Formats: sequence, C-alpha cells, structure tokens
Amino acid sequence: MGADLPQRPDWCHQLTPDEIAECIAFASEYERSDGAEDLSRSFESILPTFCERLKRIQSDLETGSGATRLAGFPIDQISHDAVERIFLLAMTQVGTPVSQSIHGETVFHVRDEGYKEGDPRARGPSSKNRLTFHSDRCDVISFLCLQDAKHGGDNQIVSSIAIFEQIERERPDLARVLMEPFWYQRHNVDSGNENSFYQQPVFSIYQERFASSLLRVLIDRAYQSPDIPEMTMLQREGLDLIEELACRPEMHLEFRQERGDIVLLNNFVTLHRRTAFADHQDENRRRHLLRVWLSMPNSRALNPLFAASYGNTAAGSVRGGMRVAAS
Repeated sequence: MGADLPQRPDWCHQLTPDEIAECIAFASEYERSDGAEDLSRSFESILPTFCERLKRIQSDLETGSGATRLAGFPIDQISHDAVERIFLLAMTQVGTPVSQSIHGETVFHVRDEGYKEGDPRARGPSSKNRLTFHSDRCDVISFLCLQDAKHGGDNQIVSSIAIFEQIERERPDLARVLMEPFWYQRHNVDSGNENSFYQQPVFSIYQERFASSLLRVLIDRAYQSPDIPEMTMLQREGLDLIEELACRPEMHLEFRQERGDIVLLNNFVTLHRRTAFADHQDENRRRHLLRVWLSMPNSRALNPLFAASYGNTAAGSVRGGMRVAAS
C-alpha cells in the first residue's frame, strides 16, 4: 500500500558526502577531457562507493518493492553536460540502457515541448498534462530531476501486485479478463516497429513470477481501429477498475521529485503517473527531467505474449525499448 513504501529501506536513499565527492571528481575528469575521452571504463574506479550502492539498488528493484528514490545528486555543482553523462553511466551500473526513440536515444528529456494536438512527435512525457497510471516498455525506468515545476507535476506510484490482488478480491472475473491478451496500437513515435498492432496481457504470472504492463492510450487507440474487434464490456470494466483502484489515496504514494532526486521503478511490479503541471516563465526554471530506460541483467522471465513488445522474454535478456529505424 502507498503508506508502506516510505517505511521501506529499499525506497529511501540519500547520497553521502563521499558519494557526492566521487560524482564531482568524475565531473572534473569529464570536463578536463572536454568530453572527448571515453571515461566509461573509469567510472567504477572513480565512483566506487556510489557504484556499490547502485548494485544494491539493482537487486532491490527486482526482489524488493520495485521502487527506489535516491536524493542528493549534486546537479548544482556539476555542468549540465557532465550531469547527463554521469547519470547515464550511473544507470549502466544498474542495467543496460535501451533506445527510447527510433533514433536510438538512450537519454530522453522529459519536459513540455509545446507540441500541438496531432503532432506526430507528441507523447505523454513531452506535455504538461496529467497522465494515467501506466508502465513503460522496459524493465526499469529511471528519472533524474533537473528542475521541478512551478505548480503540480507530482509523482504517484502504485504497486501493480496490490492492484491485481485487490481486483481478485473485488472482481475475480475481471482479474481473469486482465490476464488475457489486449490489443495495442503501435505508438506514433515507434515507426521502427513493423507491427501496426500487437497483443499482450495487462497482468501475467509466468514461471511463478508476476508481471504487469499497461499503457492504456495505446489500447484505446487499437480498439478504435476498424481492423480490431470492439473492446468487450468486461475488458473496459477491467481497465477502468485498474485506474480507479490506483487513484484511491490508500493505494498509491504521492510525492514531489525534487531537484537532484533519482527515481527508479520496476515496470513489472509498479505503475506510475504524473499530475498536470504549470511551468515558470523563465525557461531555465521549467520542469525538466532526464529519463533512461533500462533492461536488467537480473530480470524475471516474461510470458511469451510480451515478445511482440519487448523482444526477448527470457530472464536477464536485453529487451524492451524502441526499435531503431533503418537509415
């Protein structure tokens, strides 16, 4: 339940003075080399304490609550370029970054881009709108907050296992429906994917491990297509019940990701969303997060029905992300 998460040791982390000093030392090396030198092989030797913590987080994300907040990353003591480089290299200590676009981008900038309705580049994290509870197409999603919003933009996390168990108690018929395949439409920015439509369940138990995956906007788009059978009443009820349960105050944790906070979420055991927000007029103070999608070396095996979306479904395989479009 939402109130349980802050009490867990795998949720609350704070960078120590030694870890902050390691980050600053690496940034100095990066700036000295003017970004030309490949320092990835030196990362673990320059930041041994920080990397040790990241390895613990890697384990906790799979075997614990699936949610971690690490506060205190020294963004004000490091150049912007160095912050992005350190964040990406830090995440490689946790997993393998996968592409978030057809161009192979491993770091995505989450901010309001001001795209108009119907713009093919538009996606939820590029707007200031409230999002529905969802998961992303990767084992673990990670965010580093560079700047929070003037108002709003608060984060909400819910355990998808707790949601599933509550549905089993309240509506076992819908629990069964949600374990059956739903149609998805290919995302408008995922043109490297040859599948216009694909199917996967919302909830799955495979080889005795639970996994959930949900992006309702793509489900709704699929069932609006004349090429796909109409969504059944029970399917719609099931999806609505997930959102209704996740919105219950006792089910989720709401918090504000502050500047310098890193948040990591296991997409197969959590759902997340962000509230709508208003930005400062000053462009330098507008809400801005860095996002990395990770494939985890200690991940669970997935139901083969997830293959169309994730690729390899074997435990520990590199999977997820968006296919890079052929040049």
